Amino acid sequence: MANKFRDIPNASTSEPDIQPVVEEVEAVRPSKPIKPRKKGVLAKGLSSVFSGTFLGNEKNVKHLPFILFLGLMAIIYIANGYYADDKIREANKISNQLKELRSEYISTKSDLMFASKQSEVAKSAEALGLKEPVVPPIKIEVDSSLLYTEKN
Repeated sequence: MANKFRDIPNASTSEPDIQPVVEEVEAVRPSKPIKPRKKGVLAKGLSSVFSGTFLGNEKNVKHLPFILFLGLMAIIYIANGYYADDKIREANKISNQLKELRSEYISTKSDLMFASKQSEVAKSAEALGLKEPVVPPIKIEVDSSLLYTEKN
């Protein structure tokens, strides 16, 4: 299907279209004096704020409480950011301390388990002059009925 916006040349015509070549000559425009650029709205506003002239305008003085409110909110927003950063640093510091204490606990527990083994206790007791008994303990059997009758 042919594009409806494009003209399809008729192939039945044997004569080609000849168009005369016309050279366009650019007209030289006289140069206009360059005008200084106008200040934008933002530039005007900022220059009036920095120079202090905006306070002289009654229209701006009417909005001064709202401007002060926005300034206060900006200060509170910045302070909140610093507070959050401090809390994050404190949490990271406490987390690192917790990891250090946990590793110290594990190493101390391991040392205690090693020191409480029977062979290690025997070595420590030898330094005090105590020796491990060679004879196994014996069981002493006492008749409880004889204990109560002898006292009476």
